[in-house]
Amino acid sequence: MKESVFNPEQQLGNLDSKIIVALERISEAFRVNLWNESKDTGLSPIQIQLLIFMAFHGQDKCKVTYLAKEFNMTKATISDAVKILDKKALIDKSTDPEDSRSYTIQLTAQGREVAKKSALFANGFSKALSGNSPKQKTDFLVQLLQFIDQLHRSGVIQIQRMCFSCGHYRQKEGHYCELLNKPLLSFELRVDCPEHQEKSKR
Repeated sequence: MKESVFNPEQQLGNLDSKIIVALERISEAFRVNLWNESKDTGLSPIQIQLLIFMAFHGQDKCKVTYLAKEFNMTKATISDAVKILDKKALIDKSTDPEDSRSYTIQLTAQGREVAKKSALFANGFSKALSGNSPKQKTDFLVQLLQFIDQLHRSGVIQIQRMCFSCGHYRQKEGHYCELLNKPLLSFELRVDCPEHQEKSKR
């Protein structure tokens, strides 16, 4: 049986374990901030995440099937959250004219206000980064993107819209975007790109 990364003795001689536990600490901080926000709004954390996501992404991504993949949850769980948001008049649902079983979700004016306020819950993390140099932050960004890409390739993360998984991305003596038709500096790499096009599977 393999040792758990959460075992302090395992961490002593294992750098990977230390990194994973450090990431878990950061994840826990996000969960706490999100939970505190949910108490203020009377919504669950996933309901808040749905509102925030829909506030910043196009209609093609505001469907139950896509949202379920985005948040690694079942369609039933997302549908339940959507029903509550609908009852609270925070969203409207529009039936897809090409598929009566599918519908697109839109924020109401009230829903947009709640999303706008709630989306600030993570802003405090910027303070923790402010003491780092631009190079340190750029190196950290690239390492995180590479780690996310590995998780995506292994199936742990279903959907991600960053450069490394995009059909427009090429490595030409560095990073290059064929859509923008220009090289990208490391700090210009995108984590959540509106123009992202999934690479074709070969």
